[in-house]
Amino acid sequence: AASRRAKMAAAKERVVGAAPAGYTALAVKFGERQRSPHYLLVKEHQVREGAGTTHPPRRTLFVLNVPPYCSPDSLSRLFSRCGQVQSVDVCEKPGPREKKEKLTSKFFNRKTVTGFQVAYVVFRKPSGVQAAKALSQEGPLLISIESHPVKTGISKWIANYAASVVNREELKAEVDTYMQDYDKKIAEEEAKAAKEEGVPDEEGWVKVTRKGRKPGLPRTEAANLRVLEKEKQKRARKELLNFYAWQHRETKREHIAQLRKKFEEDKQRIALMRAQRKFRPY
Repeated sequence: AASRRAKMAAAKERVVGAAPAGYTALAVKFGERQRSPHYLLVKEHQVREGAGTTHPPRRTLFVLNVPPYCSPDSLSRLFSRCGQVQSVDVCEKPGPREKKEKLTSKFFNRKTVTGFQVAYVVFRKPSGVQAAKALSQEGPLLISIESHPVKTGISKWIANYAASVVNREELKAEVDTYMQDYDKKIAEEEAKAAKEEGVPDEEGWVKVTRKGRKPGLPRTEAANLRVLEKEKQKRARKELLNFYAWQHRETKREHIAQLRKKFEEDKQRIALMRAQRKFRPY
């Protein structure tokens, strides 16, 4: 047992010593039964001056090597002992443009991130970042505990399936709200375009719109359905006419035969008119 503890301590020292420059390694475990710890790499998040970001400097902890089973709630609970956590943002990978649009939809544009991730933990006070880095001196932190268990296996699949079931009333309400906002936006743009139509700008240029003698086809759903229906009927007629390849060949052969027959008839008619001296080509 003593030799095993010594080997684990040596392995921990090697892993901690292998952390990149500027990072601190924090040991975590999924549960008490897990023997080998997993290491999170943390450091204070720093940004250039003037860079747009939703993660304030001096109060944000940048976390690498976040395992898939570690949710934002788990990270918030892990680092809550260091100070009050304001928010936790889990991303697929870090990037220069960290400022993201606010997701207002519950059913659309919901991207599920798989694999190891990165996280930004924002504290209320800057002291939380330093306290989080000091956790490396303590033992492994537990991600799944009895009071806050992390779902795995069949219980996780059942929860994911229950979350995937769409509430029709909520979906209808969200779609109706979106369409109302969209119609309002289009009406404002049309009113603005009508107000600016024919009015020159500062350089004397006049904006040309599609409202004129030939405004173009209306981009409505009914017009699109009519165009699609015409194309479908045209394609159906062509498919019925040339359903088989041999039918296509026979149709061409018959057409050529009719042309030759008409040519011979025209030759006989011209010869008869010449014989009767009624053929006057000029």
